[in-house]
Amino acid sequence: INTAELEYFPSLTIDANELVFTRRLKGLNEDFFVSNKINGQWSKAVPLSGNINTNLNEGAQNISQDGKMLVFTGCNFPGGSGSCDLYYSMKTPKGWSESLNFGEPINTEFWESQPCLSPDKRFLYFTARDPNGLGGSDIWVSERLPNGEWKNPVNLGANINTPGNESCPFIHADNQTLYFTSDYLPGYGGSDLFVVRKDSTGNWGKPENLGYPINTIGDEGTLVITADGKTAYYSSDMQDTKGGLDIYSFELREDIRPNRTLWVKGNVYDKKTKQPLPSIVELLDLKTGQNITKLQTDENGNYLITLPVGKDYAFNVNRKGYLFYSDNFSLSKNPVDSVYTKDIPLQPIELNASIILKNIFFDTKKFDLKPESMVELDKVVQLMKDNPNIKILISGHTDNVGKPQDNLTLSDKRAKSAINYLLYKGVRIERLQWKGFGATKPVADNKTEAGKAQNRRTELTVTGL
Repeated sequence: INTAELEYFPSLTIDANELVFTRRLKGLNEDFFVSNKINGQWSKAVPLSGNINTNLNEGAQNISQDGKMLVFTGCNFPGGSGSCDLYYSMKTPKGWSESLNFGEPINTEFWESQPCLSPDKRFLYFTARDPNGLGGSDIWVSERLPNGEWKNPVNLGANINTPGNESCPFIHADNQTLYFTSDYLPGYGGSDLFVVRKDSTGNWGKPENLGYPINTIGDEGTLVITADGKTAYYSSDMQDTKGGLDIYSFELREDIRPNRTLWVKGNVYDKKTKQPLPSIVELLDLKTGQNITKLQTDENGNYLITLPVGKDYAFNVNRKGYLFYSDNFSLSKNPVDSVYTKDIPLQPIELNASIILKNIFFDTKKFDLKPESMVELDKVVQLMKDNPNIKILISGHTDNVGKPQDNLTLSDKRAKSAINYLLYKGVRIERLQWKGFGATKPVADNKTEAGKAQNRRTELTVTGL
């Protein structure tokens, strides 16, 4: 990876197996190089394939967590808006596509640089020298709308931006921890690295200096951090460098680490035809109902979504004309150290189509809805609004523990609790039915705890169109 040339601006995919960086070749021309981790070793870096590297000046890149999009800075490109603009390129079977200018409102007549994509590719953080900012260079963010257009960039505010220069934003895979440099906030040298975290309301807290030895008397550049929060990569001109700037990695102190983050990836397809389905994938905090991530799959139905540990999540997949898919990830107590692969069959809306509502929760032998069930039932309310003619049956099911009659009664009351919530939210009674089946319709073997857990469920069935 490191040579006698300058290497800087490291960026990583979420699995930390692909490292993309900028190398300055023979003087001034900057190009993008990639190295892949094979059996724990980095391969010899090669230029990115395709049409992305040119004889123009491109650099300060960031690769998306799924490895499919690269955002970068291009200076003095033909047709640019200002001296330096932000560009992007998409990975294709033939390599990286020719770069495209983000255009307005992101690029202006002023200087934009150092872009970084959020893990769901919904937010673009970048550095800009804009007279409407708070000082020299500031960090800004723009949100991508569902139609693919970008909103007017917003300054991250006086908590982060100062009269000095803030730059090199890096948003971690947890989507809640931002690292950046500042030459104005209290520090050790020229510019130092800082970390700032989002609170539960989505506001940024107070920046914290990463401290010695990361911040020395020199100027510190970009920092990128692996999904598990343990390892950081950055470029520096330390004494053992092979040539000016080189790329280094080190273990991050626990107090300045982001949230450890797992991820789930897979493919969404039509349950009947098996054809891939572009869909909306959402992750919600079950406790607060807060939307953590909302993203669109690619055109082949592929998705990757990050899961910061420490919370329990509802996972939903939606597409018009289909029943939504729901699941949950419990990462608040004992998070497993693995990556999930989850291919998702979506059920077309038709007579007798049914889904299991996996985020409806009750205490043992109780029929009162637990508060975290509201996230799921609100999805059912939305389904009824989007499809004003459908009628549904909510059915309750139990395992085989206890007396059969008690189970029938309990499952009936649980189904009725769900119906009552839908009525409260304005769904008309003539569109709703409920029934308790007790333990009479098992979907798994009741001999194991896992089987019993599968049998305790709430189902939704389409009864009219």
